[in-house]
Order: sequence, then structure tokens, then C-alpha cells
Amino acid sequence: MSSSASTGAAGVAQPAISYKARIRLYQLALLIGLFLFWGITTHYGILPSFFFGEPIPVLQQVFDWFSGTAIYMHLGITLLETLLAFVIGAVLAMIVGLWLGLNDLASAVADPYIKAMNAMPRVILAPIFAVWFGLGIWSKVALGITLVFFIVFFNVYQGVREVSPTLVANARMLGASRKQLIRSVYLPSATSWVFSSLHTSVGMAFVGAVVGEYLGSARGMGYLIHQAEGVFDINTVLAGILVLTIFALILDGLVTVVESRLHGWRPVADHSGH
Repeated sequence: MSSSASTGAAGVAQPAISYKARIRLYQLALLIGLFLFWGITTHYGILPSFFFGEPIPVLQQVFDWFSGTAIYMHLGITLLETLLAFVIGAVLAMIVGLWLGLNDLASAVADPYIKAMNAMPRVILAPIFAVWFGLGIWSKVALGITLVFFIVFFNVYQGVREVSPTLVANARMLGASRKQLIRSVYLPSATSWVFSSLHTSVGMAFVGAVVGEYLGSARGMGYLIHQAEGVFDINTVLAGILVLTIFALILDGLVTVVESRLHGWRPVADHSGH
């Protein structure tokens, strides 16, 4: 047996480290490299630590937060706002996208209004939502919904529109009703588009929650970051961004798990080169 490969039961040489494990090692090495670059450049003054922070104090702040109790309330509020915005925005977008995708007249009428609302810089709606819904969680949820909705909507709409007319005609010839067409043809065809948009929507739901908290709130991670910025505590600001990023990746991972279960029938491309 060589040091780099082993022999399997069928006599075929197997790599000592799988392709996925190698990818994880490369990703970990890249992360460590970035932290080292950050630490060295700020330690020797190449980058001013006042503006760029330092990795050790940032990690220490994250450790202090999670070794205490206060962070859990703020993080829980932000996660609740994010989840509500993500679920409500995605479900609304799927319903409207499916309806307009199947209705040519309604689609033509709504087209300029959808484009106008999508072109609107929606972050500026945050103060308006604060007036309408107050400084509680619902103004943040409303902002998150506006950010999530259009990403999912356009993907569902496009996915329904791109269903093969031949496939639809064949299903109709076999006697499929409209409900059966939606359940067995349109929805499966749009699923790939939907999950592609959901990965992006997770991040946008976080943006809606944090921006809303940043502009007006007494709780949440956006509030903590805003307080730290007020006293020029860049390490705490970066610690808050790091925590939000980690939880956004966790939510994205959950979407990937659901996607893998629903798309288990699809063949997986082999990128390992074997």
C-alpha cells in the first residue's frame, strides 16, 4: 500500500483522502490563511487596527458573548425575524410567481408594476415600515420580505415559463387536469429555480433583519453592531458580522439539506476526476 492511496475490495486503487475531504481541507487552509494575513498586516501596522480590527480580539469577543447569556436574546430576535421574513417572503413569491406564470393576461397587466417595485431601493422602506409596524420585530420582517420576495418570485416565474410546451401538451393528451399539471409538471420543473433563489434569499432575509435593527431597535444583532459603531469598537462590529455570517451559512446549509432530499433523484456530477 502506498502512502497516498489504498486498495479497495474490488482491487481498484482508492484515494487516501476523498474529493470532498480535500475540498474541505483547502477551504480550511484558505480561511486560516485569510486570518493569518489579517493578523499579520494589522499587527505590524500595514493595515491600521483601528479601522480593520484584529482577529484575536474579534474571536475573544465572540467567545465572551457565547460564554455569557445576553447574546442569545439578541441572536434569537434576529434569527426569528430572519426566519419569518424568509418563510413568508418565499411562500408569497411562490404563490404569486406560479399564478402569474400560468396566467398570461395577469402577467402582462402586472409586469410594469412588478418591475417598478423590484427597481425600488427597498432598504429606504425601513423607516416607513418602522412607522407602520412599530419598532418591534414586524417592521424588520416586512423589510426582509420585500428583499426575499422578488428573488424567489422571478425564479419561480421563469421556471414555470420555461416548462417544455411539448411536455405540457403530452400531459394534456393523456388527460391530465390543470391541478395535475401544476402538481406533476410545473412545480417539479420550477423546483430547481426555487432552490437556486432560496440560497440567495437566506442572506437577503438576514440583511432585512439587521438593517431594520440597525435603523431602529433596542434588541437584535443589528442593535449590538450599531451600539459598537457608536463607540468606534471595530472589533465588536466585526465579531457581530462574523456571528451573523456563521448563522447565515448554517441556514443556507439547511436549505441545501432540504434541496438534496427533494432532488435525490437527480444524478450528481463527478468532479473528482476519477
